[in-house]
Amino acid sequence: MLNRCEFIGNLGADPEIRTMQSGDKIANLRIAVSEKWRDKQSGEQREKTEWVPIVIFGPLAKTAEQYLRKGSKVFVAGKFTTRKWQDQSGNDRYSTEIVLQGFDAKLVMLDGAQGGGSRDSGNGSYQEPLGQSGAPAGGAPSGGAPDPYDGDSIPFSAEWRV
Repeated sequence: MLNRCEFIGNLGADPEIRTMQSGDKIANLRIAVSEKWRDKQSGEQREKTEWVPIVIFGPLAKTAEQYLRKGSKVFVAGKFTTRKWQDQSGNDRYSTEIVLQGFDAKLVMLDGAQGGGSRDSGNGSYQEPLGQSGAPAGGAPSGGAPDPYDGDSIPFSAEWRV
């Protein structure tokens, strides 16, 4: 079985960050994903936007807190999850969201660390792997080329692998 969802979209607001008692971070965000098409009958351009709720756990949540802002363009890959909870009246409610947690979670900042549609002068598709601590794993990118970032640079994407 496979449970994997991938989306490219823009953040509708800054991420909401919570800290658990253990000190681990949780980031909640919503991304707008749009599709455009031309209406066959009228010839008019149409657009439909869906809002996708995303929940991020672990080191990627810290990355989201540091670098994502309203308008940031991101690629996310995670698991489709529905959770059940009760409201104040005791009624059962359901929330469906994409969860980024574990070795197969992926968060890529497509417009650089500045967000909001700006593009840094670097290669916006570079992906820097992160260790379990959330710190860069170090070393040169694949291919043996020198690391384009010095110690103070901001990664354009983050990928957490166990």
